[in-house]
Amino acid sequence: MGIFQGLSRWAEQKSAWLVLFATSFALELTALYFQHGMGLQPCIMCIYQRTAMWGIVLAGLLVLLFNHPITRLGGYALWGYSAVRGFMIASEHIEIIESDDPFFGTCEIFPNFPEWAPLHEWLPEIFAARGDCLENSWQFLSMGMAEWMQIIFGAYFAVLVIVLLARVIDKKLF
Repeated sequence: MGIFQGLSRWAEQKSAWLVLFATSFALELTALYFQHGMGLQPCIMCIYQRTAMWGIVLAGLLVLLFNHPITRLGGYALWGYSAVRGFMIASEHIEIIESDDPFFGTCEIFPNFPEWAPLHEWLPEIFAARGDCLENSWQFLSMGMAEWMQIIFGAYFAVLVIVLLARVIDKKLF
């Protein structure tokens, strides 16, 4: 059995979706530690990235709870949408941080969630934006939070592409 066929078969197993769920949920817990343990208040762009990561958490959980071809299709779609959306938001956040234009270097004050899902009101300790988008004091290996999130979302998307490619090569999609 080739590597793509093995990866394709693993994508049908709950253990693969457990890895997706566990890694993305661990990143959410890390974000909450940064916020509540280290006192780094998230800005609106951080909250939007956090929301995109919750999409990946939910994609993994969906298939973990209901492993069926239809739910896997939904899981792939939510995983892909969330990874791309998160990457785009992280990229925009980096542009704001690096901007020389003081008018571009700002962001909204309140999250723009849909009226039917005001997450910042329902769960303010997770989704309320109390920080400044220009705040970039946390660094690891000379990169800030937004840069790391761009890499993380890019990695999630790359893994999705590899999994879907393996499924196509194995003549399976769901």
